[in-house]
Amino acid sequence: MAMTATGGVVEYEVKDHIALARLNRPEQMNAQNIEMRKALVQTWHNIDTDPEVWVAILTGNGKAFSAGHDLKEQATAEELRTDPGTHGVYAGLMSITKPVLAAINGPCLAQGAGVALLSDIRIAADDAVFGWPQVKRGISSVSGPAILCRVVPENIAFEYLFTGEFITAQEALRWGLINRVCPKAEVLDQTFALARKILENAPLAVRSIKEAHLRTKNVNQIEAFALGEAMAKLANQSEDAKEGLAAFAEKRPPVWKGR
Repeated sequence: MAMTATGGVVEYEVKDHIALARLNRPEQMNAQNIEMRKALVQTWHNIDTDPEVWVAILTGNGKAFSAGHDLKEQATAEELRTDPGTHGVYAGLMSITKPVLAAINGPCLAQGAGVALLSDIRIAADDAVFGWPQVKRGISSVSGPAILCRVVPENIAFEYLFTGEFITAQEALRWGLINRVCPKAEVLDQTFALARKILENAPLAVRSIKEAHLRTKNVNQIEAFALGEAMAKLANQSEDAKEGLAAFAEKRPPVWKGR
């Protein structure tokens, strides 16, 4: 199965239970205009609702992952009316209950960095840089204070947010912003390899773990235990759970069906 998002500003295809979404404005370093934000929101919906998708990968076409918000866009009033905005892009991405991996192939800035940091696992090219340079343009940031400050210690986040300086891939690895660094030519291959490793496991169990995390983030520990246990019980009643136990007893690889 394959499909292309509206306007082609996000290329989207599904193969072997892996969805691949490519930000596709390479001449603009994949800067996010209204058309792309609308396409991204639709892409998040496709990933989360398609039963054939078990894992998703995000990347950018060309030399950048995403340079962030398109500051040169001259939108009409009608276009602005239908803009899901930064909030819509972020809210949709962080509500996906399946694993989302980011293959960060180059510069990853501002709104682009926000998208990357809201993915679950991040693999970056050795020449990738991360940054929130908005203060150099006299504007503020959403993802910096709302996302970066929750991923790294506040004093570290503020140094980069207040100066607008970039974070190298090695620095990002040191601060836990990314999982690993690899040569640029290997970024997508390594991300696919990790996605296929995830696919070796039962998709409903994997999805249950992520959904439990999302649902317990803002509750106390006791409530988190109860919610987590309830969700685990549902996953443990699935066909895949029965298959996993049978395969273990019979000493054979399991065959997952996602139900």
